[in-house]
Amino acid sequence: MLQAAALPVREQVSREAIAWQGWLPAPRAVVDRVGRAGSMVFLGLSLLLGACESPPPPPMVVGMNSWVGYDPLVLARDRNLIDTSQIKVVELASSTEAMRGFRNGLIDAAALTLDEALRLANEGQDLRLVAMLDASAGADAVVARSDIASLQALRGETIAVERSAVGALMLTRLLQEAGLRPADVNVLNLEASLHLEALSNGKAGVAITYQPLAGTLKKAGFNVVFDSSGLSDELFDVLVVRASTLQERPAQVDALIAGWRDGLSAMTRDKASVAADMARGSDMTPEEYLETLNGLVFFAPEVSLEQLSGQPPPLVHAADRLVQTLIAAGLLDHSPDWARLIDAEPARRVLKAGKSS
Repeated sequence: MLQAAALPVREQVSREAIAWQGWLPAPRAVVDRVGRAGSMVFLGLSLLLGACESPPPPPMVVGMNSWVGYDPLVLARDRNLIDTSQIKVVELASSTEAMRGFRNGLIDAAALTLDEALRLANEGQDLRLVAMLDASAGADAVVARSDIASLQALRGETIAVERSAVGALMLTRLLQEAGLRPADVNVLNLEASLHLEALSNGKAGVAITYQPLAGTLKKAGFNVVFDSSGLSDELFDVLVVRASTLQERPAQVDALIAGWRDGLSAMTRDKASVAADMARGSDMTPEEYLETLNGLVFFAPEVSLEQLSGQPPPLVHAADRLVQTLIAAGLLDHSPDWARLIDAEPARRVLKAGKSS
């Protein structure tokens, strides 16, 4: 059984920190002199050889929000299952921050919902979808004031929701379940990290959110009135990398996928220990964390590879409804170029290396 290491409390990292807080390669060490008489000769040779050497590649920075579905990567980092000199796993305040960091070149890879990845590609970001991570089967939730006793009571309420297809999809399914029309509610586009403030000051009465933020809202006195239990075939999370990063540093991309595999394996083997460690930085108890895991379906690399392989890959068919929702909501201009977007080779290499080791 894997023994749990003492883990630091998880922290969210600003975009400035991504650029400056120790994530640049360390300067080369100065070579000691080997003797006064030969020092100048040695120095000259060292300079000549140094000029011929390529500097080591910088670490690949992967950003994500605090969604529990990304925790296998966090676990891999905190239990040293990933070489942190090669891969930097960074938690950001929201998926909006992760997307902004990707656009601005501050991160090389990101764990995102599928709709967020498609929107970046639609904007012209040259990225590759290299792995499927998880599907939500209850971990996305709608929370409301305690006096809202039924879905029908949502009529006339203001609903805070992050501007994404997941938010739009959850809102659509919520209204369908409640028998309401879009005109029956007021929609407030707001980042998920600001939902507690909006609910507390009465700016909104309802919020569409996700774990662990949903747990924080429950502790503040708000109730879950709807979740994603029936939407696991529509809500996917994926791993994307810059096309240039994949081309120039494929070994790091492979290491990232292997890190996901190892983190997921550790989580599967020792759920109780993992829950105790990971809940510490998520405002959940270990029991609540385990309950949240039950609302997720994780994809091991071999399952991810199956979903990303073929002509067309199964993911393309599964995502069709999501794509139509995105286009209807004005979040996509057209259907994605799946053949260009999906690259299953890194996962294939990781699986092949695992079998041969």
